[in-house]
Amino acid sequence: MNDQIHGDEHGELGDAEYAEFMELAAQEGFDAEEVEGAIGEAGHGPLPVLAVVGRPNVGKSTLVNRIIGRREAVVEDRPGVTRDRVTYEAEWAGRRFKVVDTGGWEQDVLGIDASVAAQAEYAIEAADAVVFVVDATVGATDTDEAVVKLLRRAGKPVVLCANKVDGPSSEADAAMLWSLGLGEPMPVSALHGRGTGDMLDEVLKALPEAPAQTFGAAVGGPRRIALIGRPNVGKSSLLNKVAGEERVVVNELAGTTRDPVDELIELGGITWKFVDTAGIRKRVHLQEGADYYASLRTAAAVEKAELAVILIDASETISVQDQRIITMAVEAGRAIVIAYNKWDTLDEERRYYLEREIETELQQIAWAPRVNVSAMTGRHMEKLVPAIEAALAGWETRVPTGRLNAFLGELVAAHPHPIRGGKQPRILFGTQAGTKPPRFVLFASGFIEAGYRRFIERRLREEFGFEGTPIHISVRVREKRGRKK
Repeated sequence: MNDQIHGDEHGELGDAEYAEFMELAAQEGFDAEEVEGAIGEAGHGPLPVLAVVGRPNVGKSTLVNRIIGRREAVVEDRPGVTRDRVTYEAEWAGRRFKVVDTGGWEQDVLGIDASVAAQAEYAIEAADAVVFVVDATVGATDTDEAVVKLLRRAGKPVVLCANKVDGPSSEADAAMLWSLGLGEPMPVSALHGRGTGDMLDEVLKALPEAPAQTFGAAVGGPRRIALIGRPNVGKSSLLNKVAGEERVVVNELAGTTRDPVDELIELGGITWKFVDTAGIRKRVHLQEGADYYASLRTAAAVEKAELAVILIDASETISVQDQRIITMAVEAGRAIVIAYNKWDTLDEERRYYLEREIETELQQIAWAPRVNVSAMTGRHMEKLVPAIEAALAGWETRVPTGRLNAFLGELVAAHPHPIRGGKQPRILFGTQAGTKPPRFVLFASGFIEAGYRRFIERRLREEFGFEGTPIHISVRVREKRGRKK
């Protein structure tokens, strides 16, 4: 258990291993502080999650861009243009966290209040703290009041952001928002950056240092599996088949599942907690909005899970949306199993083309266990549990530092990094600072190219397994000063 005790201090290295490693770093001329920082960063465990919520057109995406320090969230003058990616990584005052952007989708059919509330719910569910953005120039609206009720129910810490306060003359507008009962409104201009630093200081106070792991927290508690995939791919049918009874509404209409359903299901003699995250009801003219909702709830479910079973409709061409969902799970650092549904409906020709598609489109997750299933007939369902167990085992695998360095030494000797600009950078030593997913820090004498990093990852998988899990590799380069031999 020694490994875990110092989890925050120096990743997952036990005391003896850590002391040995620091000695090695000193011999190679690395600064102790820098090495500790690199291990701490790589061994951080899950990052706390901050949700940015509020009604459409109050400047949520502009604020998100300001927080993450780059222009990534879509910003336009008309309400509701945010879609696709909803989670970003940010850093403030040396602390890293995730930001969930809930750019507002104004849905006339649902009614504006309902759509804002639905979005806020999904985001709040995944979050450790919330920034509630209100347009100070407009003041608190009925929709804002509805979101306040949601926030109170959720009981998460809230920072109230009074946006569009562009100068001292607008400060009085911000003060009016005390009436919402969420504490002091932070006057901010997301567009100009005014006041965002003070607001982020408040955010750091609200965010936990390390969020409570919602998964695997209770000893012997059920492990959490997110069932994700694009709408109408058969997620609810699969859940029903796995459960052995009708637990979730299944309908030909894409997206009849509205709220994520957590189901305790016994499978292979083990109880698992399945989170069903099927799509949202679609109206044709609201299709884009529905896709955005689907990605928001998928992100929320993935944040709560240890492993994602990604369902792909084998009867159709692998789509951009499938790839986006896979990327979301990989970036979240979850274990992954790919389930190709409707396998029993395929003829020889489709099987041939599907294999080609998998080779070309999904090459980046060739390490994920694959099962060919039919949610309708129950075909090959028994293969799901071994695949899930294998992926979770890979996700939790840790290679001792001594063994890792022996492997790296052999690898570098047999396959040195290509010479660039007359220099040949070398990987000097490394350590695995964290698991869930496996995170490695390698220390090098010079810049290591992306191609060589991929080569190292491939060889790590060949040597140590890591089936079904993404691997994070960060490289630290030795500064010229203090070089010792």
